[in-house]
Amino acid sequence: MSTKLAPSRLGPSSIPAQAGIGLRAEHYDAVLETRPPVGWLEVHSENYFGAGGKPLDYLERIRPHYPLSLHGVGLSIGSTDPLDRQHLAKLKELIRRFEPALVSEHLSWGSVGGRYFNDLLPLPYTDEALYHLIARVAQVQDVLGRQILIENPSSYLQYIESAIPEWEFLVELAERTGCGVLLDVNNIYVSASNHGFDAGGYLRAVPRHLVREIHLAGFTVNRFDDGEILIDTHNRPVWPAVWALYRQAVQRFGPIPTLIEWDTDLPELAVLVDEVQRADAILEERHARAA
Repeated sequence: MSTKLAPSRLGPSSIPAQAGIGLRAEHYDAVLETRPPVGWLEVHSENYFGAGGKPLDYLERIRPHYPLSLHGVGLSIGSTDPLDRQHLAKLKELIRRFEPALVSEHLSWGSVGGRYFNDLLPLPYTDEALYHLIARVAQVQDVLGRQILIENPSSYLQYIESAIPEWEFLVELAERTGCGVLLDVNNIYVSASNHGFDAGGYLRAVPRHLVREIHLAGFTVNRFDDGEILIDTHNRPVWPAVWALYRQAVQRFGPIPTLIEWDTDLPELAVLVDEVQRADAILEERHARAA
């Protein structure tokens, strides 16, 4: 049976402006055995909601060696269903137990009428939806007693009703609630390609002080008779065009903790470490220029 960690045994409580990786079950043993040179680790919160078992046991053993970020995928913060108080209670206990430096969720919804979908679904960007999200984020932060970050989604369809650009919607949400922004550069590139907006303009529209974390990942190109669509699959290395956009992001926002996301078709841990080193090199270039 798992035992709870005392705070004195935990690793650093802040995340450095370096690149990290998502901790996945396939790499538990390799991370423990090799202690890869990555700045921090991120885990999907819901994978650790159990009362015990293998995931919690490994996280207890790994946490003292790395700063930690909790990334939620199941709160459905954009839904019109009541917030899941049991979910929030489990998240609050996980935060107390492992003392993450950052806690994040998505600008999306995934449930209606108590039924959950296995996807992060887009929102209509309207005044009504904005007021709804402001209230929901405020509720979540009140329950948790801390700031959360909200991540911009990747999207493949847009609502006819949307009257606010996504970047303005996200910025207004952050400014009104005090939440931070988890800026997913890959998602910006994917959505910009799918919908025809300027990815660089998205970066320029987000105030520097709001961005607390950046995500990078690989996408898949689905081609069909009338064209193509990019899908945020997290199953391959970061694309060159996304690295270029990331370089723009670092130039604008400065060195920010950056995550390499890779969730399916997982490679050896060394491949993720190589991606981390590439991101770190870009962060270091920006730091050297600033100095």
